[in-house]
Amino acid sequence: MSDFPRWKYFLVAVVLVLGTLYGLPNLYLPKPAVQVSATHNAVIDQALEQKVTAALQAAKIAYLDANIKHDVSRGDSILIGFANGDQQKAAADALKPVLGDDYTAAYNLQSTVPGWLSAIGGRPMPLGLDLQGGVRFLMAVDQNDVVDKQEIRYTQDITSLLKDKKIPFISVARDPVRGQGVNVVLDSAADRSTASDAIATEYTDLSVTDGANTGNRYILNASIKPNQLRLLATSAIRQNLATLSNRINALGVSEPVIQAQGEDHISVELAGVQDPAEAKKVIGATATLEYVAGLGDARDPAVQDAVKTGNVPPDAHLYYGRRGEPYLVSKSIIATGDELVDASSGNDQQTGSPSVNVTLNSAGAAKMLEFTRDNVGKPMAVVYVERVVDTKIVDGKEVRTPKTTYTVINYATINGVFSNKFQTTGLGSSKEASELALLLKGGSLAASMDIVQEGVIGPSLGQDNIDKGLKAVLLGLGLVLVAAAIYYKLFGLVADVALFFNLVILVAVMSMIGVTLTMPGIAGIVLTLGMAIDANVLICERVREELRNGSTPLAAIRAGYEKAWATILDANVTHLIAALALTTMGSGPIKGFGVTLLIGILTSMFTSVTVTHAITALIHHGRKLKTLSV
Repeated sequence: MSDFPRWKYFLVAVVLVLGTLYGLPNLYLPKPAVQVSATHNAVIDQALEQKVTAALQAAKIAYLDANIKHDVSRGDSILIGFANGDQQKAAADALKPVLGDDYTAAYNLQSTVPGWLSAIGGRPMPLGLDLQGGVRFLMAVDQNDVVDKQEIRYTQDITSLLKDKKIPFISVARDPVRGQGVNVVLDSAADRSTASDAIATEYTDLSVTDGANTGNRYILNASIKPNQLRLLATSAIRQNLATLSNRINALGVSEPVIQAQGEDHISVELAGVQDPAEAKKVIGATATLEYVAGLGDARDPAVQDAVKTGNVPPDAHLYYGRRGEPYLVSKSIIATGDELVDASSGNDQQTGSPSVNVTLNSAGAAKMLEFTRDNVGKPMAVVYVERVVDTKIVDGKEVRTPKTTYTVINYATINGVFSNKFQTTGLGSSKEASELALLLKGGSLAASMDIVQEGVIGPSLGQDNIDKGLKAVLLGLGLVLVAAAIYYKLFGLVADVALFFNLVILVAVMSMIGVTLTMPGIAGIVLTLGMAIDANVLICERVREELRNGSTPLAAIRAGYEKAWATILDANVTHLIAALALTTMGSGPIKGFGVTLLIGILTSMFTSVTVTHAITALIHHGRKLKTLSV
């Protein structure tokens, strides 16, 4: 077959070698492991590793190895490998009480791929939730928090409006009696009427009514209209869904399932995640920053008095820094993470300490510009706000209590005027700066969320599905191989070799681009193997037809491949269109099936035509043939 050029032989050889090489990591199954990670800037060192191994030995739990794993982006951790899932679970349960609140012990998987293979980029396919296991969360959205945030904004906006309109007022604050709504206190009935008209005109989402008079204090009540409350609730769910998607994408999770459930719940399924603590830390966090005016530090007598007596001025909060030092800060917020456009971690050019570079939107920039312009030489505090859920076992039941912590991470004098771009320093480590930038850049949650249900899919279910899927693939492949070999003889055996390499190359491509393998994906592989033989059937039948028409064996082979190619191309193009539609418009399992099918069609076109042609050419080249085994 001198018509088959040498460069095609070279192409086939390179593709088969690379396919085998990058498909090989899937034969190395990961082993169960427990990952010990630090929280609150705790230290991971040799002493902790010895403490962990001593605890496992004391509990008589056998482990394979324990090593400190260095990761620049996520920080150091200790990874302990085990022979089976039972030892993994027992170890995690034994380590949690020993490590305390400063460390987490979470399920993980430890790669067994040889170092030389990992060095060239070889990696196994990530497995989906139904195969590898993973975590599932049900999160409740706090709708009251939506109203609280909106009313705080209206309080600030109404204050600015009255100042701009030069309408005198005594105070603007949230209604202390009802707990909802904003109260505006004015000096006269005329001022109240003027303020009512201005607020109703400027903020059409508010319902403005006159309140009860108290002496010479004329009260105006502003509350959010019911239809707007419904819109806020719907918008909060939508924004939280988008924010969770951004944060989970930053985690690198493939094909996550994030969807609204009911009116105030969100369901999150993370395929392949074996570290629920890390996942909860990112998706459940409502950490953000607040920039507020500083009213005093530990050296100020007013702060010392507030600490001793507990009497905090009505317009101030008493917060503490990272080292426990007290601060008084204003209740009036200059800007928050809601007004943030971009955030990135880095280092301060002057001190080299970890920092977060912040960019505000136009509204936040305007407020920051106004504040810094009027307060040069005065202090400003940066408050780190984090909402966490404290979990305790009471009477054998798990009780979750939401808790919000406020920590002053930076308290410094304003040396110049700035607006939309500036730097936040005072962070404890580069890891913390990176995590904070991730949370801020991923978007602020429109409302706080608490994880009310948490499920971990264990490896036994996944292994059962893997075994069944593997049997399905092997059975389908075996039947096709046997049928082709019996019916088409030598040409059938060539098609069988190509079909085997089709599976190898398909697995290699999916591994290289990081496609998550799920049960629908396995179904796509089985379907691909069944469809791939169709091209060889067309080629073999064309060769048979040419032989019946009197062509020589070599001419029959040449004509068989040439004439069958147009039909093969037409059939596969229609399949490609269908697979592309499933991939682009589908989601979850449908998308997983479509991606596998799309890659499988492309690899089968190469192996069924080019690879079989190369093998056939090698077998028959230079031989005088009287007939063909087809």
